[in-house]
Amino acid sequence: VQLQASGGGLVQAGDSLRLSCEASGRTSSRHVISWFRQVPGKEREFVAASMWSGSSVYYEESVKVRFTISRDNAKNTVYLQIKSLKPEDTAVYYCAAGQIVTPTESGMDYWGKGTQVTVSS
Repeated sequence: VQLQASGGGLVQAGDSLRLSCEASGRTSSRHVISWFRQVPGKEREFVAASMWSGSSVYYEESVKVRFTISRDNAKNTVYLQIKSLKPEDTAVYYCAAGQIVTPTESGMDYWGKGTQVTVSS
C-alpha cells in the first residue's frame, strides 16, 4: 500500500485547511486510515482515523471539535478537514494504514510522507 499525503501549507490562525491522503496499491476494505502529526522533538501524535469501509471514525479528544475525517472511496482518498487553525496545530501531518484502530505508531503497517502545516499567529 502506498500513501500520499498532500494539502499542507502556510496558513493564518483561524483559517481552514483540507489535507488529502491518496492510497494506492493493495488497499483493503479492512484497512484503517489514520492521521498523525508530529512536531520537532516530539513523538507522532494520533489525530483521527477512519475505517476504509463503513462509517466509523475516531478522533483524539482534543481535536474532535475542529477536525473532520472523511473519505472518498471512488478516489481512494481520505481527507482531514481542519477548521479554526491554531499555531499549535503546526506540525508535519502523516497518514498511515493499518488493520486496527489504535493511537500508537506501532499499530500502523504503512506510512506516507508527511505534509507540513504551518499556522502563523
